[in-house]
Amino acid sequence: MKTIYRLYFCFFLYLLTHSCSKWVDVKPTDRLTEDQLFVNIEGYLKALNGVYVEMTHESLYGQTMTTGAIDVLGQYYFISSSTHNYQNYATFAYTQENVKTTFDDAWRKAYELIANCNVILENCGDEPSEVLPQPFYGIIKGETLALRAMLHLDMLRLFGPIYTEENKATLAIPYVNKTGYDIAPLLGSEEIMVQVVADLETAISLMADTDPIRTEGVRNGNNPSGSNDLYYRQYRLNYYATKVLLARAYLWQNNKADALTQATEVLEEVFAEEQTVFPFVTFTQATDPNAPDRLFSSEVMFALYDINRDQMYDRLFSVNLTPTSKLSFSAGDENRARVDEMYDDGNDYRRRIWQTASNATESATTNMKYADIVDGPGRYMIPLIRVSELLLIAAECHPDLTIATEYLNALRIARNTVNLAPATEGALKLEIGREYRREMIGEGQQFFFYKRNAYQSIPNHATITGVKTMVLNNYTVPLPDSETSQRN
Repeated sequence: MKTIYRLYFCFFLYLLTHSCSKWVDVKPTDRLTEDQLFVNIEGYLKALNGVYVEMTHESLYGQTMTTGAIDVLGQYYFISSSTHNYQNYATFAYTQENVKTTFDDAWRKAYELIANCNVILENCGDEPSEVLPQPFYGIIKGETLALRAMLHLDMLRLFGPIYTEENKATLAIPYVNKTGYDIAPLLGSEEIMVQVVADLETAISLMADTDPIRTEGVRNGNNPSGSNDLYYRQYRLNYYATKVLLARAYLWQNNKADALTQATEVLEEVFAEEQTVFPFVTFTQATDPNAPDRLFSSEVMFALYDINRDQMYDRLFSVNLTPTSKLSFSAGDENRARVDEMYDDGNDYRRRIWQTASNATESATTNMKYADIVDGPGRYMIPLIRVSELLLIAAECHPDLTIATEYLNALRIARNTVNLAPATEGALKLEIGREYRREMIGEGQQFFFYKRNAYQSIPNHATITGVKTMVLNNYTVPLPDSETSQRN
């Protein structure tokens, strides 16, 4: 793969309320600009902040990989019209130009940011230095390694095959771990996952004794001493979130034992009596009539910060959109049958994202999860990892059905729903899938859950309720033309 190594320099001024400045080329034949940047801690932080800010791009987690195309692949929405903007996505028509362009853009942006991560990592060196001392060395290098692993993992989950013994050697994507202009070879899923896991394990070891989240929590408040460099840890790929990402990676490989170990280690620590780091949303917070916490923001372990997040709602869910532009659970009316099918308990806090929104001419059941609430909790947050995923991983991976069910019900209790008592492992797995669907809407995980488990019966996009048959090959998005053209 040919890559252009660019760093998008941005400041996190006033908690990322200012936008980015400019692009600066960093070329192997001209190291002056790069050398001028990495002369102090501030320079490293600017480079890393630039990666976080660019992850909010519409082609990645600012839409495609969260609320947009990836959730449509997960069959969340009712799309019956052949002229709907997302019809080709709902039907897995990967050869259509709009679909090809969307996933090509996601691929390009992901590998562009991977390239930026590699520049940062090469300038970090192998140990702390006078320029980059601890704890900044451990945190900056650890976060950057974790980001590189996350981006590769998501590209593998999207463009790679279902991970099986038969498919794990099938060539999938490149793992780019150095700067340069060489075309990186395509690797099989197993080889990719070896490098993902290695990056995440190294990141965890680097942040284990340096990330203040382990001793002082998320630090969601300005530093009284002035600098917020190590504050607002929910908006960084911190130590705990990296361990969850490692559990997610293990589960992708069906390595349930190691996934369970990571999940239970984090659960034990973040719910310790002396300090609950990611407390469950309360009834009052979830149901506040003026500023409801629709994201359950206290539970989010890693999120991106985007002051333009409301544009996702405006582009995809607003009642003002035409029927062929809007992602909806109904045909542009107040029908709640798809909502009722998704949630099995009317008291579930999560149902509250579905509200009746109105304009001058119509009223419709609308997904309000990302609707803007001035001064509301998590106003600019795009959640990517949350504590409920830990409980679902533990429930899926624990070999004892009774204990596994306890993990599932711990989440359901936190959502104000009744306990379940699945009689078999298969019944438990179905309930876990349903909880993922309720929990992760707008966060880009449901399609990957179906893919990982090779589901052949999934919700039907073309009817308000009901299911359809899934062709397993449709779980693999073809590599973009921009990539394959370089290899032909």
